[in-house]
Amino acid sequence: QLQLVESGGGLVQPGGSLRLSCAASGFTLDYYAIGWFRQAPGKEREGVSCINSSGGRTNYADSVKGRFTISRDNAKNTVYLQMNSLKPEDTSVYYCAAKRGTQCGSIWSRLFGDDAYWGQGTQVTVSS
Repeated sequence: QLQLVESGGGLVQPGGSLRLSCAASGFTLDYYAIGWFRQAPGKEREGVSCINSSGGRTNYADSVKGRFTISRDNAKNTVYLQMNSLKPEDTSVYYCAAKRGTQCGSIWSRLFGDDAYWGQGTQVTVSS
């Protein structure tokens, strides 16, 4: 069974940090770009960050630049999202998605659709 599983979410105070993981099972992530997305209640899904298959290209939403870092460890078949200096507005369900043939260019978030593999999401809550 092909699936992505996110983990690492939780409750954190403003200014705190979390590291999300996106682990694949049933397939190798070597040839896939990975996108992190988030969706808060009543809001549209937002592309947060993307990393291409080699790890040589990344992209970030303006709202998280300088605070979030995406990375991948293909040997562990896992992609990470390090989130620092968290703000209440980062509160959301975070999803990872895997898609072949995407290089994480400027329109990357529009390219992850039904043809991508999606995880079930992990809740991140930033609150004091």
